[in-house]
Amino acid sequence: MDQPKIERVLRLMKMMTSGNRYTVEELAERLDTSYRSIYRYIDTFKEVGFVVHKEEGGVYRLGKESPYFKDISQLIHFTDEEAHIVNQLIGALDDTNMLKQNLRRKLSSVYHCTSLANSIVKGKNAENVNRIIEAIEEHRQVVLHDYSSSHTGSKRNRQVEPIAFTTNYVQIWCYDLSDGKTKLFNTARIGSVEMLDSEWEHEAEHRCGYIDIFRNMGFEQMRVQLRLGVMAHNLLIEEYPLSERDLTQLDDTHWLLDTMVCNYAGVGRFVMGLIEDIEIIDSPDFVAYLRTKREALERKL
Repeated sequence: MDQPKIERVLRLMKMMTSGNRYTVEELAERLDTSYRSIYRYIDTFKEVGFVVHKEEGGVYRLGKESPYFKDISQLIHFTDEEAHIVNQLIGALDDTNMLKQNLRRKLSSVYHCTSLANSIVKGKNAENVNRIIEAIEEHRQVVLHDYSSSHTGSKRNRQVEPIAFTTNYVQIWCYDLSDGKTKLFNTARIGSVEMLDSEWEHEAEHRCGYIDIFRNMGFEQMRVQLRLGVMAHNLLIEEYPLSERDLTQLDDTHWLLDTMVCNYAGVGRFVMGLIEDIEIIDSPDFVAYLRTKREALERKL
């Protein structure tokens, strides 16, 4: 099977698990192929063990109970940290090793091939995630029904323009039409997703925030510089593997962390827990933040 056919099969798998109802004719039209080819692909899915449901109106869907989806997901989906660690391990191979470049190329191909990763069923939120993915691809607005707010504890519908997911589809950046701003929504708090016929109207205002090495998110970034001893260095890269890209070794026992953070909460917790092994360098706003935290602690004690 050549590459265009493989791509078509993967797109078909995604459409048949997306939560939308497509007839064979609609699948053929969207994939620019014949309905006979669609039937052949569906027969192939059945032969290799996938569960295929035929629903009313001539709609075919891949069952979420198909035994291979979870296995495929585990094989192909990398988080930022997992990809970084694997890349570091590959980098440690000798340059004369013929497998090194092949491994790097395959990692890159898998890690950036979101069209395949996005088609994988992901537990109870699979239907919502897949509908949002399709809306992003088609630049369509959606309604997040019964979204549960962590601030108010209430549930209400949110009409949004979905932009991009964070790692592992845990959250989604969306432009909220009611507030006129981009926000981060937690996918686990979405009751259901309704894809609308309305196309994006505010694409010029779409923007995704940042995720720092301490896994905090935000739209602004502040620079922090820390001089780390051996203990702080080792704990940092063990707990936050992406920090390694922002580290420079100064001598045998010290490293410089020069990084951008979205807020001081994550880095603050890290520094306060290892203050004896860390020196703060040229970061006055961060020092002021820590002083505020120290004063609050002293009042409690």
